[in-house]
Amino acid sequence: MGVQGFPTLKIVKPGSKPGRPVVEDYQGARTAKAIVEAVVDKIPNHVKRLQDSGLNTFLEDDNTQAKAILFSEKGTTAALIKSLAVDFLGSIKFAQIRSKEKAAVEKYGIAKFPSLVLLPGNGAEPITYSDEMKREALVSFLGQIASPNPDPAPKKTKAAKPSKNPKSASSSATASSAFSKASEAHKSADHADYLNKASTVILDENTPSESPLPIVPPEETPIAVPDAVPAIPTLSTPAELQSACLTPKSGNCILVLLPAAAGADVTLPEDAARTLTSFAGIADKHKKRGSKVFPFFSVPADNGAAKTLRGDLGLKADSELEIIALNVKRNWWTPYTMDNNDLEGFVDSIKFGEASKQKLPGTFADMAQSTADTADEPVPAAEPQSTPETDSEAPPSSEVESSTASPEPVQTPQAEPTHDEL
Repeated sequence: MGVQGFPTLKIVKPGSKPGRPVVEDYQGARTAKAIVEAVVDKIPNHVKRLQDSGLNTFLEDDNTQAKAILFSEKGTTAALIKSLAVDFLGSIKFAQIRSKEKAAVEKYGIAKFPSLVLLPGNGAEPITYSDEMKREALVSFLGQIASPNPDPAPKKTKAAKPSKNPKSASSSATASSAFSKASEAHKSADHADYLNKASTVILDENTPSESPLPIVPPEETPIAVPDAVPAIPTLSTPAELQSACLTPKSGNCILVLLPAAAGADVTLPEDAARTLTSFAGIADKHKKRGSKVFPFFSVPADNGAAKTLRGDLGLKADSELEIIALNVKRNWWTPYTMDNNDLEGFVDSIKFGEASKQKLPGTFADMAQSTADTADEPVPAAEPQSTPETDSEAPPSSEVESSTASPEPVQTPQAEPTHDEL
């Protein structure tokens, strides 16, 4: 396999010809989280995402086959439900519906999220599972009507030829039995010794493949340094805010309106700092996956346009942290409800077009037109991040292009499943 160091991850997928799989080399960060995400992304997704309008079509399609519908508050498809769809592929069709689809929720009387509804087919009554979402329990629940697909059977091996010398055969069997017992005892002893010492195996890219890995006692274990995550850009002036998100062609933007400093205190409150860190992590995750997501910006309270923005949208005073998503091109905005405590879910709802949207006030059209009229004036741009594609990208240089210039067309970001909880 050409392995030169550890840990090395190679993802093997079936090829177009039997016996010739496709091998992909993992090039991401060597952390447990990044490796798990890379593997989860490779799970085939056989789960159909439904809304109220498509439920009947899904139910009527081959109504003799069993179906399972997951009701979840999440907009993404978790690794667990994707793996179950693979395990029961061919015997149970899987779908997922969000909690906001009221007609479907009422149809099956769902009161707890997540819940899994099993439809045996042929008009049989649905069965609802609302207990803990663990793989073993769900396999047992679905196993009421179908068995999971078996793993590939092991290759057949040739039977050993019987020995002509009975004494030699007996001696060989005795030696084999003794060797197996000794191996098991040795393995158990090694494992117990490993647990007792609580030792840690240190893996890095410099570890030679031909040498055994060192076992380092706990007192010598180095401190793990997490990967640095770039902060989201800050829009410090009204001109930066307008050119990034408030032009007539501006697409999706998320703005974190920071609270004003309290007296001489120039540090951010804990909730604001945590929010900025979370958005930076979301943006970094999408970048590492190679997926596209619209930009996130922070807006300090001393940015003169921030107060105007709050007033026009009827938000709280600048003593409170506010998070909003808006799209001037399509004339809508939506606030983030702090009670949800699910920033990634909020981002997903914007990506998938599932957010509850409000029409922007008329002052935004005036502001956008004013920006277009003065686009030939030099304006400082927001400090670039790895800017993803959106309906309209923030200006990459320190000068805003003329309003007559046609923006480059970009594709709307496609929904990507994550491996978050159901």
